[in-house]
Amino acid sequence: MSQDQILIVEDEEIIRSSLRRLLERQGYGITEAGSVHEAEDFLKQQSFSLIISDLRLPGKPGTEMINLANGIPVLIMTSYASLNSAVSTMKQGAVDYIAKPFDHAEMIQRVTEAIEKQAAQSTETNTNQDDKERQIQETFSGDGFNGILGQCDAMQLLFRQIQKVAPTDATVLIQGESGTGKELVARAIHENSKRINGPMISVNCAAIPETLIESELFGHEKGSFTGATAARTGLIEAANGGTLFLDEIGELPLEAQARLLRVLQEGEIRRVGSVQSQSVDVRLIAATHRNLRQLSSQNEFREDLYYRLKVVELRIPPLRERGNDILMLAEKLLAKTCEKMGLEVFSLAPETMAAISQYQWPGNVREMEHAIERAVILSEDNIITPENLDIEVRVKQTLFRQDAEELQDGLTLEDYFQRFVLEHQDQMTETELAQKLGISRKTLWERRQRLGIPRKKTTAT
Repeated sequence: MSQDQILIVEDEEIIRSSLRRLLERQGYGITEAGSVHEAEDFLKQQSFSLIISDLRLPGKPGTEMINLANGIPVLIMTSYASLNSAVSTMKQGAVDYIAKPFDHAEMIQRVTEAIEKQAAQSTETNTNQDDKERQIQETFSGDGFNGILGQCDAMQLLFRQIQKVAPTDATVLIQGESGTGKELVARAIHENSKRINGPMISVNCAAIPETLIESELFGHEKGSFTGATAARTGLIEAANGGTLFLDEIGELPLEAQARLLRVLQEGEIRRVGSVQSQSVDVRLIAATHRNLRQLSSQNEFREDLYYRLKVVELRIPPLRERGNDILMLAEKLLAKTCEKMGLEVFSLAPETMAAISQYQWPGNVREMEHAIERAVILSEDNIITPENLDIEVRVKQTLFRQDAEELQDGLTLEDYFQRFVLEHQDQMTETELAQKLGISRKTLWERRQRLGIPRKKTTAT
C-alpha cells in the first residue's frame, strides 16, 4: 500500500467524497477538509505528499493553501469560468491545475505526476550528480523513453525523433489516435528541452466551449464583452518562457486559428478587446487525431496554419500496430496497477494473453489501462481472465490448437497452456484449471494427453 498521504480541501461534500474514493482505490491515504482553516489544523498534525484544493472556498481562497503548504505540492481544482485564476495560482507556486468536472484518469495522472515530481526534486537536492545520471538512464531505457513504454521499431523511431526535436524550439505536430499518449509525448519534448524550467500549459481545445476559447487562449480586457468584469490573462501568455500544448487542435474555431497563426508568425498576442499587442516567447506543440490536411482542403482548418504547425510531425502508432509491445504493456500496466493497490502482482491466464493480442484496442493504451484496472478490481484471485478484462473478443477453445500462432519470443499458445498447467496444477483442481483456461474438463484432459502433461495424482493418507 502506498504511504503517500493526500489532503483534499473542498467545500462540496459530493465532490470531496468522490475524489476520496477515487484516490483511495489507488492506494493513497486521504484526509478531508472543507475549508482552509480546517486544513491548517491537519497540516500541523501530520505530513502530506500532496494537497488538492478547490480554488473557491468559504472564508479564505484556495490560493492560501500554497502559502501554508511549506514545500508540499498543491494541485488546484477550478471550473473553466475561473481558469484564468488557476493560471495565476501556478505563477504563485501551484504545481498544477485541473478543470472541473475532471476526468478520473486525468486526475490520477496529475496526482501521480505531482507526487513523483516532488520526490524526484527531493532526491536531486540530496544527491545532485548521482540523480542526474539516474535521470539520464530513466529517460531512455530499454523499455521506453521518459516514462513512455515501447520496444517496437515504430516506438524506437519516435523516441529518437523526440530526442532530436526536443532541444530545438521547433513547432511540433503530434498525430495519433485517442489514447495513444499524445500528452506524454508533449511532456517528454518539454522535459528534454531548454524550457524545462518554464511552465508547460496543456489545453484540450475540444473541452473548452467555442464561445470561451479565444478568451481562454488569448485573454481579454475588462468590458470587452458582456460578463468581462475584469481583465484576464490568457493561457498562451501564461506559458511565456515555456511550452504550450494544444491537444485536439483540429477542434479550434477558424477565428482562433487566425489569432494562433499570428502568435507563430509574429511571436505576439493581442487580448480580446485590446488594441495593443504584446510579445510572448512560447514553444507550441499541437496534437490531433484528425487529418488536418483533409480538413484544410474542406476549408475547416487554415492551410497556412497547418503548414506552420507541421515543422516537425511525429506519429504515434496505434496499439494494434505495435506487435509484441501489446503484451509487454499489459504486463507492465498490470504490475503498476497491483503496486498502486498494494497487491501482489497478478498474472495473465494464457487465454487472456491471446485475447489481449487479438483485440484491436480502439481506445489504445488508455483503454488497456482502464481494462486492466477493472480486471484487478473484479478478479476473485490473482489470475486475470478475459471475463475480468471485459473486452469484446471471442477466445474459443480452438485457440489451443497445434498450429496456434506465435505470440512473442517464440512462445505459442501451446507453450502458454503447458506452462500454466504445470505452474498451477498443485494449487488448483481440474475444474478450476479448466475454468481459468476457458475450456471444458474433457478438453483439458485431451490437451494433457496430447502434450504429455500427466494429471497430478493425489496420494491417499
